Amino acid sequence: MGDFVRLSGRDKATVHRHLVELAENGFLEQDRDSRAYRLGPAILRLTAVREATAPVRTVVTPLIEAMAQEVGELVHFSLLHGEQLSPVCHLDPGRHGTHVHFDEAEILPLHATASGIAVLAFGDPALREHVFAGQLTTYAANTPTDPDALRALVTEARETGIAQAFRSFDNEVSSRAVPIFGADGTVTGALAVAMPTSRIGEHSEADIQRVLRDGAARVTNSIGGTVPAHYRDTLARNNA
Repeated sequence: MGDFVRLSGRDKATVHRHLVELAENGFLEQDRDSRAYRLGPAILRLTAVREATAPVRTVVTPLIEAMAQEVGELVHFSLLHGEQLSPVCHLDPGRHGTHVHFDEAEILPLHATASGIAVLAFGDPALREHVFAGQLTTYAANTPTDPDALRALVTEARETGIAQAFRSFDNEVSSRAVPIFGADGTVTGALAVAMPTSRIGEHSEADIQRVLRDGAARVTNSIGGTVPAHYRDTLARNNA
């Protein structure tokens, strides 16, 4: 209860009433012994309905798995949700003793991740300016907390078609990402390759970029999206 009160900023009585209502409708369930709450079975029903009517995880996961096997590192896909990215699926082929810890329950900030920078670079200009003007929270040693520094990363991504982030969300992790587009050609999410920074030199940059370029088209197509001509031109120009 205490965490819900703290996170919501509401009084205990109001929070308790909401928790009871959510539990009665199956969206939460409470452990009989610990009294702790967890997500309830209604969430599973909604997930199944969402996938049946607008499949995403089921069509994207095989592509993510193939990419991860090809590059030998963790690959993850996330969807834009307001001013954050919500992870959908990921795979680490587990070929190394050290690997990236990825939690699909963790929301990804736009300014501190390669996925977020890819979204800012090719997404709604209004969202981009809103993020530039907002509070840029520090997560790791290289988190861009200065708007000009973030703007430079976004500009670089717009020029190359691929965003990069080195030790900006996690001190031990570096990543590269590309935008994913919806049916109307607007950015709806991002696709990324992440690895321990210490292992960057073991990989061919050209190979990683090739996998991401191909992945941008394949994942976009798999969810019924359309890669806009300006993004295809950007990738082609930098692959010449």
